[in-house]
Amino acid sequence: MGHEVLAEVWRGDFLESVHHGTVVATDASGSPTLSVGRPGDVAFPRSSNKPLQALAMLRGGLDLDGELLALACASHSGEDFHVAGALEILASAGLSEDALQCTPDLPLGEQARAHALAQGLQAAPKYMNCSGKHAAMLATCVANGWPTATYLDPTHPLQVTTRETIEDVAGEPVAQVGVDGCGAPIFAISLTGLARAFGRLASAPEGTLEHRVAAAMNAHPRWVGGTGRDVTALMSALPGVIAKDGAEGVYAVGLPTGEGVALKIADGSSRARAVVVVAVLKRLGVDVSELEDLATVPVLGHGRAVGAVRPSLAVAS
Repeated sequence: MGHEVLAEVWRGDFLESVHHGTVVATDASGSPTLSVGRPGDVAFPRSSNKPLQALAMLRGGLDLDGELLALACASHSGEDFHVAGALEILASAGLSEDALQCTPDLPLGEQARAHALAQGLQAAPKYMNCSGKHAAMLATCVANGWPTATYLDPTHPLQVTTRETIEDVAGEPVAQVGVDGCGAPIFAISLTGLARAFGRLASAPEGTLEHRVAAAMNAHPRWVGGTGRDVTALMSALPGVIAKDGAEGVYAVGLPTGEGVALKIADGSSRARAVVVVAVLKRLGVDVSELEDLATVPVLGHGRAVGAVRPSLAVAS
């Protein structure tokens, strides 16, 4: 990735650290209108791919809507309703949680994880933040009569459909295939392609499958993230906007105008992602007054804020 400063870490009036990376915004035609870094370089979108994977499932015949479709797009916090939703998707396809092949884990959310540990629960696939996506993948397989035991194989019809869908909405070929943290194939595209894809989903006409994904995400942001999550706060504050966080410092946003934003923090840190996204949205003319809590991240000293993580001038101006 290009090494441009996207965010600065200030402790008092001392610049302590910086976060390098790339951010790009695209217009309704999919062309870049703002870029810092090297927007043409490819990256694994990680979980920011999930709305595109969900679109592929709908194109493959999956019949999901509303909260459960939002859950298929989620890196959920593992709250009780998230876990129950994943099991509901499986049950609708005649499957149990034993069919899940995502990595066993405890809930991602701090409160949900603490609750699980207090209950003495063990790591399990259903608690993993990708269990909604995996349940939906399995339901898609059942709907098509595809084998469920091999649904994570890159050559499986489900994954072939997923790759074709990502290439379609990103407007470019997949550059690399890897294995995501949950075990599913992950497809690398440029950050420009990722921004373009999110803009297309968020601005898609009613009645399209793309609109169905975007409408589910924006209407049910707690199902995409969870309590206290920045992606949930962002979609709750901005009608018609979709947003999805990803591991290794990735974030993507789509606006109903057709504009898209995608970024990657080069060091993989997550703490600067929302700060950069809010700054870019403000620069694009979006009213971010309800997102002040995400505009900076406090730097603590002895338990109190003594500084902040702020967007760099290259991003904010």
